[in-house]
Amino acid sequence: MTSRIDKTIARQQEKIASGAYYEAHQQLRVIAARYVKQSNYDAAADILAGGAKALLRAGSQQGASASGGDLAIMMVVEVYNKAGWEIPDEEDAAARARKRRLIELLREFPPEEPTRKRFIQETIGWSGRFGPLERGDPELHHAAGSVYAEENEPYDAEKHLTLGTAESADTLARLEYEWYTNDEPHTAAIYASRAVFPYLLTGNLRSANKAFLIFTSRLSSSNPSLGAQEVSSTSSDVRVYPSLPLLNFISLLLLTIQRGSADLFRQLTAHYASQIEEIGIWDDALAQIGEMYFGLKVPRQGNPLLDMMGNMLFGGGQSGGSQRPGGHARGASKKVEAAPASMELD
Repeated sequence: MTSRIDKTIARQQEKIASGAYYEAHQQLRVIAARYVKQSNYDAAADILAGGAKALLRAGSQQGASASGGDLAIMMVVEVYNKAGWEIPDEEDAAARARKRRLIELLREFPPEEPTRKRFIQETIGWSGRFGPLERGDPELHHAAGSVYAEENEPYDAEKHLTLGTAESADTLARLEYEWYTNDEPHTAAIYASRAVFPYLLTGNLRSANKAFLIFTSRLSSSNPSLGAQEVSSTSSDVRVYPSLPLLNFISLLLLTIQRGSADLFRQLTAHYASQIEEIGIWDDALAQIGEMYFGLKVPRQGNPLLDMMGNMLFGGGQSGGSQRPGGHARGASKKVEAAPASMELD
């Protein structure tokens, strides 16, 4: 069977190499559908993945990449979903290979290929249906977010990196910093918040701290004239920026969350109230943080976590570039217990 599949893929790849993109595309669909009807899902996936990769590599000429994208989407919808393949655990080598194939195929898409967005949606959707997390598999989110980050598409990257792996915080912080360098120096806190607040709103304090540390480290090393000051105590070390008060606010907010003090949170937001009001885009996020971590109720309707993910994140429909970031979306209503002060960063 493996030999027959390999020969089928090789024949179709020859057609693709000769420019017969449409013919190869149609034949691959028919062959794969036959295997799906026989419940031979592994064979169907091999056929579709091999054909999709060859067509995507052929580029946009005569719609080759669109045909490749169609086969990749068919693989997820008609094979992964119908087979009921689950997100793998560490012991399942075959399942890990199936997920790895999706990530490898994602990287074959040309940036301008419209079908890539649906492929990502279908892939994340499959992982949510057949994995432990309804919001989708973190590795797949990280892969999608990393691709968008490499292409300097911050809004799309933020959607996925926020729900990614431990490595995602590094990627997101570096992306936000590069985006910040196209704006005015005093806007550093706005871009830092885009790397920190989404993690806080999804209850991921570890990644919020990591992202802030990476952002501010790059800021300090690239701008020695800022004159950052190190302030140490028996329980914590804080880097203070005299010219960037809202960056100091984010730093103190992270410490306040670790300590779990509602009174300290009220004092902190009151102290920086005028600066927060001036930028005008943090109110909803801070209100949700107050409820999540300190039990400060916010009157509203609907499910704020779903609202936040639906708005994904901070003006998600906009394009990237040096455009000023928009307002923050809402977070979850469930109170999150403060993390231990000894929590280490990855």
